[in-house]
Amino acid sequence: VQLQASGGGLVQAGGSLRLSCAASGDTLGSYVLGWFRQAPGKEREGVSFISTTGSGTYYTDSVKGRFTISRDNAKNTVLLQMNSLKPEDTAVYYCAADPKLRPLNYYSNYAMDYWGKGTQVTVSS
Repeated sequence: VQLQASGGGLVQAGGSLRLSCAASGDTLGSYVLGWFRQAPGKEREGVSFISTTGSGTYYTDSVKGRFTISRDNAKNTVLLQMNSLKPEDTAVYYCAADPKLRPLNYYSNYAMDYWGKGTQVTVSS
């Protein structure tokens, strides 16, 4: 499966962005999907993950209440709505997919199998 993220950009603190990830080569309905980010000089961080049906979600503590992950299996896409953005959210954001269907919190420490190219999110203060 090939993944392509889009929707990044430059936004002022307190603003919003919506990231989108489109898939090709396979249908996403049987994959756990997620968003990761990596800021300069920092390790990659798992941001949010969503189960195959969308009924289960996971958020890292720093984005809870501000970010919302969703998926549309018919359109083969996963979205990340980011509100109340902070300068510390600045990073390259990557979408990812995993067919192994592990518990969502597993991915807070481990990678997924398939990755898209990142999209830059910059939040100015």
